[in-house]
Amino acid sequence: MKRRNFIQNSTLTAASLMAVNPLFSNDISKPNHVYNLNYAPHFGMFRNHAGSDIFNQLEFIKDQGFKSFEDNGMKNRDAKTQEKIGNFLSINNMKMGVFVAHKIYWNEPNLASGDLNKRNEFLNDISTSIDVAKRINAKWMTVVPGHLDLRKDMNYQTQNVIETLKQAAELLEKHDLTMVLEPLNFRDHPGLFLTESPQAFQICKAVNSKSCKILFDIYHQQIQEGNLIPNIEASWNEIAYFQIGDNPGRNEPTTGEINYKNIFKYIYDKGFNGVLGMEHGNSVKGIEGELKLINSYKKVDNFK
Repeated sequence: MKRRNFIQNSTLTAASLMAVNPLFSNDISKPNHVYNLNYAPHFGMFRNHAGSDIFNQLEFIKDQGFKSFEDNGMKNRDAKTQEKIGNFLSINNMKMGVFVAHKIYWNEPNLASGDLNKRNEFLNDISTSIDVAKRINAKWMTVVPGHLDLRKDMNYQTQNVIETLKQAAELLEKHDLTMVLEPLNFRDHPGLFLTESPQAFQICKAVNSKSCKILFDIYHQQIQEGNLIPNIEASWNEIAYFQIGDNPGRNEPTTGEINYKNIFKYIYDKGFNGVLGMEHGNSVKGIEGELKLINSYKKVDNFK
């Protein structure tokens, strides 16, 4: 689809929905909404408006006022596509959010084990991710230290992880890049080494590098530990990135129990100028659900 036709079709679709349903009165017919914080959608969130072409999706994301974008699977895209995405973001003054930097071991220990082969595999993944980051103008990449080693004391595992991350940080510091450690909740990902924000904070302090910080996923930490604003406050100096999802359901804000308006106001008042990744699903399918998602962000971002 040509860009001109794509934009025309999107506008017509929104107009027709407004005509039949007042629910959509605050919708995409008013492009370039200015958000207080820097939210980053994923590919696929707006495929019903934008189609399957990823660059039409990026165009739609931009036109809705979002200034960033994240893609967990970016590393699996070919170099030419990565460069094209990087150029699009640069031309449109948009930021690239996180992508997953390495193979994640969901069911067996890798970094916690101290196994030198696993350590070298991870460091090689970090090295190749540096090349990806350069192509897409990224500053952050996600790291998940993998599964627990159930045959080792937790203190030994922690030291194994710290040593590996120190070596990775040395690689990243040369390029002004940051790996962000993501604690994941016990319910969705049982058996993982890194689960809580105080644990991530302790590890980042031990690594002691600007290239090793925390990805505070609000959805995961609501399940794992709750007490969200106090834990954000306690970890603040080591947090470089946030991700979003309501609970239960892991969909857009306003669909669950988390008071995102208060949390976003707190993050804003702290002076955060980084990216908040929209790592969640749509609670309603189709065009209606995409409009609902956009309006939910306008609602919770309206805290000033």
